[in-house]
Amino acid sequence: RDLVSEAKSLGAHSVCVSPSMLPLPDDIVLGRLKLAAVCGFPSGAHHSEVKAAEAARSVAEGADEVDMVVNLAWEATGRFDRVEEDIRAVREAVPGAVLKAIIESAALTDEQIAAACRAAASAGADFVKTSTGFHPAGGASVHAVALMRRTVGDALGVKASGGIRDGKFAVELLEAGATRLGLSSSARVLDTL
Repeated sequence: RDLVSEAKSLGAHSVCVSPSMLPLPDDIVLGRLKLAAVCGFPSGAHHSEVKAAEAARSVAEGADEVDMVVNLAWEATGRFDRVEEDIRAVREAVPGAVLKAIIESAALTDEQIAAACRAAASAGADFVKTSTGFHPAGGASVHAVALMRRTVGDALGVKASGGIRDGKFAVELLEAGATRLGLSSSARVLDTL
């Protein structure tokens, strides 16, 4: 209730919750807010079939968007065919929902970031997303966002997430090509613009 109330007051696009919080209680009215749920969170090491089932259930229980974590081990070892299959399994399970592929860019080389973005595009994702915000390598960076934008062009959105705690950094990420920001401290970021 607090998350939705704050998001409405700040004019946010969406709120993101864990799948176990769905469906939301009937007295929580989202209005124009979109509802996102995470999938394969936070490790991405789940079987693709499990991720697909988790995503499908979240959408059936009210989610408009799914933020899925891809398998970092597959990215790190160059198995981008598996990464693409993983994303495609979730895409096929939620054809009407917005799908964001979280690639954990801070843990990848530039070549791996670009390859992960290409896999996400080929699999039908709507966005590539920098980070869960939980990986010890870090979160969003201006460099990663710019590389992700160059790789996907205008075909996909780029969501910067993880470690965005002030307005200056948020603006830098937007200028680098982010089309959305994932924030756990939206009010603080807006207050520092």
